[in-house]
Amino acid sequence: MKIILLQDVKSLGKKGDLVEVKTGYARNYILPGKLGVEATPKNINDLKLQKAKEEKEARIALEAAQEFAANVAGKAVNVTMKTGDNGKLFGSVSSKEIAAAYKDQFGTEIDKKKIVLGDTIKALGTYKVPYKVHPKVTAELTVNVIEG
Repeated sequence: MKIILLQDVKSLGKKGDLVEVKTGYARNYILPGKLGVEATPKNINDLKLQKAKEEKEARIALEAAQEFAANVAGKAVNVTMKTGDNGKLFGSVSSKEIAAAYKDQFGTEIDKKKIVLGDTIKALGTYKVPYKVHPKVTAELTVNVIEG
């Protein structure tokens, strides 16, 4: 019996897969547990339409992420920090402070969780900080740490 999976099933397949299973397994486990539906022509067509819709939404999200990344890449964010002797900061610059400074300067919110700080920023200067806009798109923020 052919089944379209509605959820991931261990050792059988992932959501949206069309799989062949024994009739008893389908009737006693897959169908009652709402893990899948029978692969009728209508259900197969619905699956194709759903996959096409998901691909279109993913493509639109990727294009929007690329556009946002291009917009972010050309800007420099100035973060003002208190310093001690030799230009050393009291503490370090966090992703929260970078996001807040970006919002203050450009009026657009960015997600602090998507800012990837490899090493901590503990000195004055200019730094390139990756910003993960989308799983496939990473923008580079320029962060200027200045004395304040």
